[in-house]
Amino acid sequence: TLCFPLGEEEEKLENTEVKQQRSLAGMRILLAEDNEINAEIAQELLATQGIAVSRAADGQEAVDLFCASEPGDFQAVLMDIRMPVMDGHQAARAIRASGRQDSDIPIIAMTANSFNEDMEAARAAGMNDFVPKPIEPERLFLVLQNCRR
Repeated sequence: TLCFPLGEEEEKLENTEVKQQRSLAGMRILLAEDNEINAEIAQELLATQGIAVSRAADGQEAVDLFCASEPGDFQAVLMDIRMPVMDGHQAARAIRASGRQDSDIPIIAMTANSFNEDMEAARAAGMNDFVPKPIEPERLFLVLQNCRR
């Protein structure tokens, strides 16, 4: 026999439904992902919500694209952790240290390593949230809705 508190699930569902009503259409995301298949899946998922995606193949390219963009061009960064040239932690730190007015942009870690220490390391690097791989679309969209400024 399992005992669960009554009413808690209804509240979560109600909050989820309210959040899902907010459109993500028109959002611009910087996606840092070195794996071609993972990048393609993420881009297709984001496109279903009307989100425009600029892709970087590694952390250094993500930092370069962010710094070359106009402030406010991107509303969030989806950052893989393990990438060549510069990993996601280093890239997040570089974006935070860039001195730009939008250096506080939401950065969401995406990784198959989803232990507590991985989440803590992402937060320590300046990331705001964490989406485990394989990506669950509902979770990703809720995280992005929370980023919407």
